[in-house]
Amino acid sequence: MITRHAGLFLFLPFLASVRFDQLVSKAGYPGTQMVPAANALMSLLTLKLLDKERLSHIDDFNCDEAVGLFAGLNIPPKKSFATDYSYRTTRNQQVGLLKAWIKKLAPLLFPAANSFSLDFHPIGHRGEDTDLENHYQPMRGQAGPSVLTFFAMEQKSGVFCYANANLTRAKQSGEVLRFIDFWRKVMGKNPQWLYFDSKLTTYSELSKIARKKDISFVTIRRRGSAILRRLSALPPETWQPAVIDIPRRRYQHVHYADERVRLKDYEGEARQIAVKGLGREHPTLFLTNNFDVSVRELVKNYARRNGVEDALGSSVNFFHLDCLSSEVRLNVDLDTVLTVLANGCYRWLAAQLKGFDRSKPKALYRKFIETSGAVEIEAGRRIVVYFDRRSHNPILREAELDKGHPKIPWLGNHRLEFVYT
Repeated sequence: MITRHAGLFLFLPFLASVRFDQLVSKAGYPGTQMVPAANALMSLLTLKLLDKERLSHIDDFNCDEAVGLFAGLNIPPKKSFATDYSYRTTRNQQVGLLKAWIKKLAPLLFPAANSFSLDFHPIGHRGEDTDLENHYQPMRGQAGPSVLTFFAMEQKSGVFCYANANLTRAKQSGEVLRFIDFWRKVMGKNPQWLYFDSKLTTYSELSKIARKKDISFVTIRRRGSAILRRLSALPPETWQPAVIDIPRRRYQHVHYADERVRLKDYEGEARQIAVKGLGREHPTLFLTNNFDVSVRELVKNYARRNGVEDALGSSVNFFHLDCLSSEVRLNVDLDTVLTVLANGCYRWLAAQLKGFDRSKPKALYRKFIETSGAVEIEAGRRIVVYFDRRSHNPILREAELDKGHPKIPWLGNHRLEFVYT
C-alpha cells in the first residue's frame, strides 16, 4: 500500500515498547467489537501526529490504508466516530492513561525529573450561546468564553507530563496541588521544584505548598504601587550585582535585593527577590519558599519556564490545541491528553535522532514523518516500510529505530522493518 506518511510508522517501536494497548485497557476506555479501545485511541492519536485538525481535515485519510494500519484498522474511522468517541470518556480515564503513560515515559526521557514549569492555556469557544466562563485569551487580546486547560512540563526534556481541561474558575487555584498529588502517586515522591507565574494560584495555596518541606516553588509577585515605592526608597548598597550567564541572553548583568516578606493568607515568611535589569521598567519580584538557592540559579531556572509557553505555542501551531469548538470540557479534556501523548512521541523521536534532540514537532514532521513510501505485510509476520529517497534518510538509518523492538500487539504481533531506498 502506497502512502504519503510512511514516516508515521517511526513511532510504532516506541508505542509498542510502552505497550500502549495495555495502558489504554487499564485506563478503562470504551471500545466496540469492531473498534476496540486501543485502536480507537490509536486512530485519534494518529491525527495528532500527522499535523491535522481532528475534525476539519480528517477526511483526507479516509482511504489511506497505511494510516489505518498504523492504528490496527483497515482504514481510519470517519469524523463522526472521532466526535462521538470523545463524549464517551471520563476524567478518571484520562488521569489513568496519563499516570500509566508517564510511568513508562519517565525512565526513557526524564529519569531524574525534579523541575516542572506550570501554566494555564485557555481554548476559546467559537460558537454562540455558551455557559462557559470568560478567560483572557492572548491570541485575541481579550477575555472571552473558553475552556481553561492546565499543563505541566518537565523542564529539562521539554515533555508534557500532565494536563487537565476539566477546570472551573472556582477550582483553578488548586490545580498546582492536584498536579503534586498526581506526580506523587505516579513516581512515589513529590516534585522538587515548581515554576509558574503570578496568576496560576493564590497565596493561600502557596502556603499549602510551603508546608510540604520537600517542594520549592518560584513564582512572580505582582508589582503594586506601594511595593514599588518601598523598593525605590531602599539605599543603593541594598542592591547587589549578579551575572545571569545564559547564552545569547540580552540582559545578563542585573542587580537584586534579597528580602523576607509576609504575605496575606501565607503562613510564615516568604523570600522575595527584587531584580532590576531584566529589560523592564520596574524590578521583577520573585517569590519562593527556598531560602538557600542562590539568586543567580533561581533567575536562570525561572527563565526556563518560558519553555512551557513555547511548547504550548507549538501545541497550538502543530497539534491544533485550539481547534475545538465544543463547550463540553470532558470533550476538550481528551484532546489535551492526546496532545500530551503526541508531544511525548515527538520528544522520544527527537531523542533518537542524532543532532535533532531539540527540534520542534513541526520540523520533525516535515523532515521525517511526511515522507512518502510503501507498506507491505510479508510472510513471517513482518511489516516492511519502504521509505522513498529523502535527504534525511541517513539519519533514520543511523538511528536503527526498528532494531530490537518488541512485537506490535495491535498489529497481530508482527515485527516492523524499515527499508531506505
